[in-house]
Amino acid sequence: MPRTPAREAAHAPADEDVRTPAREAVHAQTVPGFGTVRVLRLDPHADAPTVHAWVREERAAFWGMNGLTEEQVAEIYAHLDTLDTHHAYLLEKDGDPAGLLQTYEPEADRVSECYEVRPGDIGVHLLLAPAAEGAPTSGWSSALLSAVASYVLRGLDRRRVVVDPDVRNEKAITRFLKQGFVAGEVVVLPEIDLPDVHLPEKHAQLAFLTREVAFPGDA
Repeated sequence: MPRTPAREAAHAPADEDVRTPAREAVHAQTVPGFGTVRVLRLDPHADAPTVHAWVREERAAFWGMNGLTEEQVAEIYAHLDTLDTHHAYLLEKDGDPAGLLQTYEPEADRVSECYEVRPGDIGVHLLLAPAAEGAPTSGWSSALLSAVASYVLRGLDRRRVVVDPDVRNEKAITRFLKQGFVAGEVVVLPEIDLPDVHLPEKHAQLAFLTREVAFPGDA
């Protein structure tokens, strides 16, 4: 019988390391009282089971992927991986998956039709995983958002973050405002209907976080 990878691992010498090498983080940060947050480039196929498990949940309805299969989710992020203006990342807390981060250049996104893009702006979409069973939930969202803000504003040297949660997503809006974001206008993002992507019209609440507010000590 041919050996599967599992059988190969079982027959490997005891001192041979057969583990998959850990991905290098683009950002790592220890948040006091919370743990270490790492930002990893999303692997569209390897991370598809994790991402699919999150986006199919009812709480992720505003993410727009509730009815998709794992394969469809992988295809979407494989397409995103070909773009220079949009990027996806997996967030980890102490080595465990903790969220999905997407960044984009606002001028290359439909949001640019709804507000005046400034130099140094960066757009963010964020889906947080539920806290692990039995783990304390207090400060969970704030800690992950702090690490994300540090990565996009300091790590990528940007001046302002823009988010556009659905107006019905009150939890996300409240979470952003608590983190120091300032609410902008309620806008209607136009429908996008292209061969590789379809996005329905979206009523969104714009909100902005400047580097000066997030990190007052920065020049």
